[in-house]
Amino acid sequence: MDMTILIDVLVGVVLTGSAYFIVSLQKEVKRIDILLNRTREDYATKFQVRDDIDRVMEALHRVEDKLDRVLTEKN
Repeated sequence: MDMTILIDVLVGVVLTGSAYFIVSLQKEVKRIDILLNRTREDYATKFQVRDDIDRVMEALHRVEDKLDRVLTEKN
């Protein structure tokens, strides 16, 4: 009788520990899934970055042209 109670308690502890582990693992997977979705929403595509760099380069070329004009007018 004493051995069956001990085995029942041991099985209950193992099942409870396993259930807790599975629930915590499921919560972590859900958290990572949410973070992954947020990353996808905030992600800039290669084409968006290329367009932004092109606009910056055009602005730098305009500034360079203005500087060249100012320097040639002073000479």
